[in-house]
Amino acid sequence: MGERDVIDGSVRPATRASLVADLRALGVTPGMTMMVHVALSRIGYVAGGAHAVVLALLESVGDTGTLVMPAHSTDLTDPADWSNPPVPVEWQATIRDGMPPYDPVMTPPREMGAVVDCFRHVPGVIRSGHPTVSAAAVGPNAAFVAADHELRDGLGERSPQGRLYELDGHVLLMGVTHANNTSLHLAERRSAPADARWRPQSSPLLVDGERRWVTYECLDDDPSDFENIGEAFAESGAERSGPVGAGVGRLMRCRDLVDFATDWMNEHRTWPRS
Repeated sequence: MGERDVIDGSVRPATRASLVADLRALGVTPGMTMMVHVALSRIGYVAGGAHAVVLALLESVGDTGTLVMPAHSTDLTDPADWSNPPVPVEWQATIRDGMPPYDPVMTPPREMGAVVDCFRHVPGVIRSGHPTVSAAAVGPNAAFVAADHELRDGLGERSPQGRLYELDGHVLLMGVTHANNTSLHLAERRSAPADARWRPQSSPLLVDGERRWVTYECLDDDPSDFENIGEAFAESGAERSGPVGAGVGRLMRCRDLVDFATDWMNEHRTWPRS
């Protein structure tokens, strides 16, 4: 969505103060541990852009709260596996040899949006150690959320999403749907049977101070039914929704969502997924 479309789709500019008011009305309170998924263009024109959104989110949870955002870098993989888009075969060795190892400070998120890119520069932010599905967090629970991010199962129990569940934290969707809700991947892992498909994936990492390509396994994710799960969850009454800027905000407890989605997948999914 271009800036002209954002302006035309907004009655008035949102501000840091108006966003905080919207978030308060939605149910965000100081002290929450909250994972946010946000699309800046989908909440209308914001005075100050991504910077103002980050400040509003920080203010909404306050100094006693913890703010978390996925900061995925899905391009930090073997180029031979790329399909969206693929690169010429003759390029692959050069890309593989020249790709820097994952660095939680330097590695940029890929296609995660301007708000995430701004948030990761907030003083005190800690980013977890997974090369492709990291999360950034700041606040009293940030170290716990980001700690010991498991390489093999990066969206499972030992992930920021799993830690959020343990903490009885919240999930906030700002201008996005459950198709973007990474906590549903935790439910996906909980519902996966023993014969679910796992695939090898490789990423460049620093191991004992040296750059090495490390191969690990990932569950074959399938978010194609996440929208349906989200609609059913909203109908259960466990999700609060309301305006955030010119978009829609959705707030829910992570445990409510993951437990509901796990049961839904157990009932409706057929495994192994293709």
